[in-house]
Amino acid sequence: QVQLVESGGGLVQPGGSLRLSCAASGSIFSINRMAWYRQVPGRQRELVASQISGGSTNYADFVRGRFTISNAKNTAYLQMNSLEPEDTAVYYCNADIQSTSWGLAYQYWGQGTQVTVSS
Repeated sequence: QVQLVESGGGLVQPGGSLRLSCAASGSIFSINRMAWYRQVPGRQRELVASQISGGSTNYADFVRGRFTISNAKNTAYLQMNSLEPEDTAVYYCNADIQSTSWGLAYQYWGQGTQVTVSS
C-alpha cells in the first residue's frame, strides 16, 4: 500500500509564495516520477510540473519560471513564487511508484490541497 500526503496549501495574497509538500509512504522500492497537477471546478486537471528520478524537470508554460519542483527522500516539493489569482486551484501530487524490484510501477494520487490566491 502506498500513500501520498500533501500539505502546504492555503490562502496567500497575489505576489506571495507557498511551498507544497507531498510525502510518499508505504511499500516503495523506487519512485520513477513525481509531479504536481492542479484543477479548478469545471476544468480538466492539468500538469504543473514533473520530475523524473534522474532529476530532469518539466514545467507547464503558465509557470513561467515562478515555480520549482524538487524532491528528497520520497518527498516532492513545489515552491511557488509570484502567485497570481489564476493559480487558485486544488493542487494534486502524482507519483509513479514501483513497490517491488520485480513489479510494475503504478500511478498514485494525493488527496489534493487547496491553494487560494486572493487579496
